[in-house]
Amino acid sequence: MSAETFIRLTTLLDTQQARYRVMEHASAGRSEEVALLRGTQLGQGAKALVCHVKGNGIKQHVLAVLPADQQADLSLLAAGIGGTRASLASPAEVSALTDCVFGAIPPFSFHPDLLLVAAPLLFQRFDELAFNAGTLERSVILNTQDYQRIAAPRLVQFIKCQE
Repeated sequence: MSAETFIRLTTLLDTQQARYRVMEHASAGRSEEVALLRGTQLGQGAKALVCHVKGNGIKQHVLAVLPADQQADLSLLAAGIGGTRASLASPAEVSALTDCVFGAIPPFSFHPDLLLVAAPLLFQRFDELAFNAGTLERSVILNTQDYQRIAAPRLVQFIKCQE
């Protein structure tokens, strides 16, 4: 699982002439741990969550991407898509929609039923984004503008307010 996702991702980045590099590292499941292994800031991490959005006649799987130092507000995500509620997808759904395990999902949707959205803050702080690329032992560090250009996510404000 996920070797195909990595090949598909790097082929897309190469075809689109993206500025990126691949980094192999020890397996890490938490954002803080992998940022240390990569030598990047926690906020550079592009955390990708597979969610269900429902209500108001909407039933949509969403790949919601936000900086790794932030938390998602699923009610804001639902409202941003036009639904009334959102929840995290099950591990089986994550696998079926991304061909990846939790923590290794790149911020790109390769499935026609998976809508890609991103929090605007993702594009405002760092010149490069870092994310796991199909496995917990491999990361991609990608130019932020190239990510936005190539992935073309729908922008939705769904970051939980810090108090």
